[in-house]
Parts: sequence; C-alpha cells; structure tokens
Amino acid sequence: MNAPIEPHRFILEPFEAHRFANLCGQFDEHLRLIEQRLAIEIRNRGNQFELIGEPKLTSSAEQLLRRLYRETKATELSPEMVHLFLQESAVEALENPAVNEVSVSLRTRKGMIRPRGLNQQRYVKEILGNDINFGIGPAGTGKTYLAVACAVDALEREQVRRILLVRPAVEAGEKLGFLPGDLAQKIDPYLRPLYDALYEMLGFEHVAKLIERQVIEIAPLAYMRGRTLNNSFIILDESQNTTVEQMKMFLTRIGFGSTAVITGDITQVDLPRGTKSGLAHVISVLKDVPGISFTHFQPKDVVRHPLVQRIVEAYERFENAQAGPTEGKPHDA
Repeated sequence: MNAPIEPHRFILEPFEAHRFANLCGQFDEHLRLIEQRLAIEIRNRGNQFELIGEPKLTSSAEQLLRRLYRETKATELSPEMVHLFLQESAVEALENPAVNEVSVSLRTRKGMIRPRGLNQQRYVKEILGNDINFGIGPAGTGKTYLAVACAVDALEREQVRRILLVRPAVEAGEKLGFLPGDLAQKIDPYLRPLYDALYEMLGFEHVAKLIERQVIEIAPLAYMRGRTLNNSFIILDESQNTTVEQMKMFLTRIGFGSTAVITGDITQVDLPRGTKSGLAHVISVLKDVPGISFTHFQPKDVVRHPLVQRIVEAYERFENAQAGPTEGKPHDA
C-alpha cells in the first residue's frame, strides 16, 4: 500500500489583505484554475498554504503562486492573466532557473514586450542571434506577434532601416477575384493581423507615417521576386501557403544586414491539392544549415483563450487518428 503524499506547505509574505484577495480572485477562481490545470489540491488558511499532489507539480505551483503574488503589487490579476502564467511552458521555465536568468525583453514605442514561457523565449533569442529563423506551430502561440515585436525593436534601436511584412496571396476558401482593387488591395485584409500588431506596438498614426515613408512595407509574396533586401527585417507570415519555388525565391532575397523570420503552421495548408508546401519542404532541406534556426511550437504554447488550446489539441488528436488526406483543415485565425 502506497504511503500518503506529504502536503507541500509554505507561507506567502508579507501578508496584505488586498493583494491576497487579488491573488485568489473572486470566489477563489484563480486558485481553482491552478488546481484544475496542475491536477493538485490547494488548501489555505489566510496566507498559509498546503498543496497536495505530485511533489514536482506542487513545487512548481508554489513558485507560480509566489510569482503571481509579486505581480499583485502593481497589477490587478484576471483569469486570463493567470491562464497565461499557467501555460505549461511557463511552468517548465519556473522549474529551470537558468531560463529566467537569461530572459529577454523587446522594446517598442508603447512599452516592453516579454516572451512568455520557455519556447517563446527560445524563439526570440534565436531571432536575435540568427539571420534566418523559422517559427512553426499552431495558431495562438505568438509566433507572428513576437516576430513583429522583434522587428519593431530592431527598428527602434536602428539596427535595420526598414521592416517588410510579406504574405502569400493564397485563397483560403474565399476568391480573391471578387475583392475590389489591385493585388495589393486584395491581399490587404489577409495582412490585418500584422497591421494590428504594429498598431499595438507603435500606434496608428506612427505606423501610417512609417508606411508612407516606406520604412514599413507590407506586400504580397509575389512582389518580392527580383529584389535584394539589405538592412531590413523581413517577416514572411502564413508561409505554409508558399510553394517550394516561392520559398526558395523568398529566402534568396535576403541581403546584407538583414534578418528574416518565416512563420507558419504546416497543419493548415490552403494550397491546391497536390501542391507541396514550401514550409514543409524547407524544414528537411535547411534543418542542418548553420545560421538558420527552427522553433517548433506545440498546443501547450497557445496563449489565447484556454479553449483555443483545447481546440488545437482536439484537432491534433482527431487528425492523428485519421489515415486519409489532410485537406479541409481550418485556416489560421
């Protein structure tokens, strides 16, 4: 017969009633969220805690609660914030002090942006250290947002002269021909996530001025042919919808003093049936080339609503169980 697990006990100090109420949340909803996610039981009397569960998990939960308690000094916690701290990757980072020692932050006009969790930190550090970088994984993992943040940071520090944001003009169930305008105007709605990230980091008016001065350029992938891009930060988004030829063309545009980040999700390809994804192909071709990094995100890295992670995991389980073709999957939100 197994011996009962010894409770993990600790005290949060200094005890301040308003901060403690902030930590616990309304009707202890923050504590219940931690219990559910880590499969542990949390008991407390005031600031004296008793955690019951696997020792590794209760130790991580203590570090998480202490970290959240520090946040209450200046922040009103919400279930969404607790969820972000609760990402499994963040728990892994808490268990590895070396990760926190070398954590990075990105500077934008609207404030600092901090990568959350082990994989996001690795991703940003790879971008800062390599000229060509791939961020591969499901929607909601921050791969495009962090790439834009790195670009803005490089521009603010005057490490690059301009930012180029590129996307392939691939129809994801909708017909581009029915949209008004030329190709650039037709592709504009597909670039909206990139615009939104820029507006958040730099402000609407400043972004408009930079676009007018061509410091920020937003273009379809087809417009990259024949160009050489020096002293630029280039982001190719939705790269799973490039062909093998388009991916090769894009990568050979990179010039001196430039950094490129290529993001995509190889499970959400919208190319015509029988067309090989340039992203899936390039992983095999360039995986051992020095100076090129690959960061693979998992469902556990999703930093949107908790349901998004469960949806991604459910689709992944369903698709792994199917032996048939993979077309018909939803495109990235």
